[in-house]
Amino acid sequence: MSGKIVNLRTERKRREREEATDKAARNRVLHGRTKTERLHEETRRGAADRAHEGRRIEPEDDRSDPA
Repeated sequence: MSGKIVNLRTERKRREREEATDKAARNRVLHGRTKTERLHEETRRGAADRAHEGRRIEPEDDRSDPA
């Protein structure tokens, strides 16, 4: 009857850390994007913003003065 002495608090914390790691891995698969996907999206969004701003029509200051 010489079993290994186990600190229950330490084992509980170890188990919780493993569960948190597993949950994080599942969430990355379900919701995450790769770095390449994020960079591609950022580049595409930046190009669209620049194109949109390039088509902006600035108001003329002299339109209110008829003379």
